[in-house]
Amino acid sequence: MKKILAILLITVFSYAESTFSDPQPTFDEPRKIVIQFYDSEINKINHNLSTIYNILKEYPSESLKVVVVAYGNGMRALRKDYDKDTMTRIISLMEYDVEFIGCRNTMDTMKWGDDEFIEDISFVQAGIVELIERQVAGYTGIIAY
Repeated sequence: MKKILAILLITVFSYAESTFSDPQPTFDEPRKIVIQFYDSEINKINHNLSTIYNILKEYPSESLKVVVVAYGNGMRALRKDYDKDTMTRIISLMEYDVEFIGCRNTMDTMKWGDDEFIEDISFVQAGIVELIERQVAGYTGIIAY
């Protein structure tokens, strides 16, 4: 019985914490992640949101910066009239300092106004350019789905 308990404890504690690469993420040098929303298909959006939640669970909040850049069809996911449950998840992530950025070029093409989108998102002229520039600035680009 003691042998089984010892094996269980070793197994639990060996997988309980992630090992971060050097240099370790810190307040001054956080891990920087940029995720793109380029498709509004609900399963893809929710998979991306789940990925963000998983990242947030692993890193100390003070050592992580997550940005979501939406452009093209992905802008639909940030509209107030998108799926209510998904909108609740996005707003929840904003409370954890996940930044959401929308593309004005897409808005102009679709003739959408700022008031049609979730409050507290920010906008840039070209979402794809923002994505590129974030990666040049050291953000790791992720396409979760």
